[in-house]
Amino acid sequence: MNELREIVALGLPFLIAMGGLVLGSGFFSACETALFSLSREEVRLFRLGKSHERVVATLLRDPDRLLTAILFWNLIVNLTYFALSVVVSQRLSSSGHQIAAGTIGVASLVMLILGGEVIPKSVAVVFPKRLAFWFCYPLAIAVGVLDPVSPGLNKISRLARRTFWPHIAKEPYLDADDLERAVDLSHLEVDVARHERQILHNILDLTDIRVEEVMRPRGSYLAIEEAFRLSDVGHEPPPGDCVLIVEPGTENISAAIPLAHVAHLPERDLAAKTEPVVVVPWSARLATTLQEMTRKFCHVAVVVNEYGETVGIVTFDDIMDTIVTPEASRGRRILKREPILEIAPGKFHVEGITTLRYLARKLDVDHEPGSDGLLTVAGMMHDQLEHIPEVGDECEWHGYRFRVIDVMRRGQLRAVVSRSEDVRPRAEEEET
Repeated sequence: MNELREIVALGLPFLIAMGGLVLGSGFFSACETALFSLSREEVRLFRLGKSHERVVATLLRDPDRLLTAILFWNLIVNLTYFALSVVVSQRLSSSGHQIAAGTIGVASLVMLILGGEVIPKSVAVVFPKRLAFWFCYPLAIAVGVLDPVSPGLNKISRLARRTFWPHIAKEPYLDADDLERAVDLSHLEVDVARHERQILHNILDLTDIRVEEVMRPRGSYLAIEEAFRLSDVGHEPPPGDCVLIVEPGTENISAAIPLAHVAHLPERDLAAKTEPVVVVPWSARLATTLQEMTRKFCHVAVVVNEYGETVGIVTFDDIMDTIVTPEASRGRRILKREPILEIAPGKFHVEGITTLRYLARKLDVDHEPGSDGLLTVAGMMHDQLEHIPEVGDECEWHGYRFRVIDVMRRGQLRAVVSRSEDVRPRAEEEET
């Protein structure tokens, strides 16, 4: 009994502190699992929710910052825990209690593994939302405390990497063209449905498609100021699936309201329902744009030209439509109907907003966007005619004659497309 009292007197203060450190380690482990288990759509909706939901969305806005803080504090807690366990074991061992010292050493390791890692992460996987809401405020404080020293830690990391590993190079990776050939040469037509194979090609094509080829040009979406009243719109539904908020007196888009993710729009305070946007240049590839939107949990990307002027937008749904639709069409999304209508055998009505890539697929001709920057029917006709197309203007493209029959407004036209007499479709040439 006296020996037990002596062991408790020597180790109890340290064991209490170690128990608190196990709880701290479990806290950071649970936070890491819970927050990073949330889906992209959940995080986006949290931005428009209650205060604790907005805190969670703010933390996940910069995942690298959040993960660095969690791992840093978890490391500090674990090192402190093991330091105390060593002190307790040494004190007991020096007092002649070797068995108790060894038992505490093994038990402390098991306790940290179970209480600091396994159990918290298992619970966090089952209840990610609930734990994220409970822990968001103390976690935000821990992240904020580390912010002043984060730049110094980053500099030390870069200095160490350049000093000890100066010749580290990125591992080689497969080019998108290599993956395209792999899909073509594989036997996917036997094992995978034809539609799924097309989706694989569409995903790989994201590295080649420029964002301006998919974007919705100015005028095809509703852009308003924050002081705008909803009643000013009238009873007509806004075009598209989102409302854009612009800075007063400019055309610069500062935020967006995805209509599919809000139950109702407030009459005045529209800022409560907005979410940030990402800005990309017109020449950016669709794969890079999707990666940036996913990283920042944004639904809308604003497309700007070389002068920084807004020329259009692209939404997350637009990119998903490009991936999953066998014959994706920007014109179909904007016009809510097919942009190419066959009015007679070999004769079509084509909208000027139709992309040349989509038109070439419909007409069965070979075409890949080149360095000329021509992406749409309207752009191609403007380039060949060297003036704004007017009714009656004609031009040729890949053996097809284009004649303008209607001009609604600048940039919007309709043309009749018919095959030239001396040109046969590609399918017939392959058969012969």
